[in-house]
Amino acid sequence: MNMLRNCVGALFSAMVLSACSTVFDKHVEWQAVKPESFPVLTAIGQAPISLQKSADKTQRMLMAINASKIAAYAELAEQVYGQTIDGKTTMSNLIIDNQKLKASVQGIIRGAKVVKSYPVGDSYTTELMLDFKDVYEIYNASSNRQEIKDISYY
Repeated sequence: MNMLRNCVGALFSAMVLSACSTVFDKHVEWQAVKPESFPVLTAIGQAPISLQKSADKTQRMLMAINASKIAAYAELAEQVYGQTIDGKTTMSNLIIDNQKLKASVQGIIRGAKVVKSYPVGDSYTTELMLDFKDVYEIYNASSNRQEIKDISYY
């Protein structure tokens, strides 16, 4: 009986002590974590003007401008996220019969700026720049990635 009384007393003491920890309230202050340095990436995209599918010369030029910009964005995405390569080789009688490679890139690029866009011969060239300081600020504005700055207990 004495042992049961000691166990109940210990259990009651543990409950009282754990309840005390919930009596105190706290306020947590957060601050953003900023990297020490930010890289700047550049990318160049090119598209042929004469091969664009339009009879009108001005429209072919505008289509080449858009195509070169998309190509530059694809190059930036490749630098940021990497490129996926899928390969397939088939053999017949120990001789390579067919060989296929497929490359793809997927990602979201935010904060890139067009540095230059200009014609070069029969192609149009677009140069992009991606400053990761801008990317950090965009991400920081839309995210809650933070660390604890200070905790105050009441």
